[in-house]
Amino acid sequence: MSFAADTDTDTEAEAVEGTPTEADLLATESFDHDSDAVREWALGTIAGAEHDVERASRLFAAVRDQIRYDPYAIDLRPEAFSASVTLAQGRSWCVPKAILLVAGARAAGIPARIGFADVRNHLSSEKLRERMGSDLFVFHGYAALHIDGRWLKASPAFNAELCERFGVPPLHFDGRSDALLHAYDGKGRRHMEYVNDHGTWTGVPLQRMLDAFRANYAGGQAAAVYTGGESRDTGGERRASEDPVFEGA
Repeated sequence: MSFAADTDTDTEAEAVEGTPTEADLLATESFDHDSDAVREWALGTIAGAEHDVERASRLFAAVRDQIRYDPYAIDLRPEAFSASVTLAQGRSWCVPKAILLVAGARAAGIPARIGFADVRNHLSSEKLRERMGSDLFVFHGYAALHIDGRWLKASPAFNAELCERFGVPPLHFDGRSDALLHAYDGKGRRHMEYVNDHGTWTGVPLQRMLDAFRANYAGGQAAAVYTGGESRDTGGERRASEDPVFEGA
């Protein structure tokens, strides 16, 4: 199955760095803050906030906890990579959650980009490791927000309840420093390790991401899902309910 995209995923996505431009505020197919639902959600979240620092912090917390992290809810169709779809679903994985944060920030007038990194999850559940065939999460998504003259990285992936199950405090983004995944859990055990940063992008480089999935997850139980053999993991809800770590978190 082909996943060539005619939106800001895949071929139109380019690596980008440096000072923000007008493009970092635009609504796109992925960062669709021009949709009524996303715009209303973003503006409602930041209502009363007087500074970008507070606006960014509120948006981060809203994405973190209102969208439940579910690594079994993998949908690799290009149209699934949008803020409006993520908001409507109420559960998703790291890349769509980062997309929603970028869209929310842009709606608030904060320049924002999506970034990707390979991270090693030392506390992944046994069922999830078997499913993926690895504890390396390639192309983990995060958001980069430009606040007070600096680019800051923020990863809203893990909701507070899930963090509690892993024995780590939920990440807080104060709008003044990076908020990346915890290196250690509350007992000093290795938790998340950033292995490789792919930088920030104008959109989702879907084909590049799929190629990385094929290279890393071909041996897992869900290889067809992660490598593009299936357009959607239709059994995600069922399998998530069989993993006590993620059930209802």
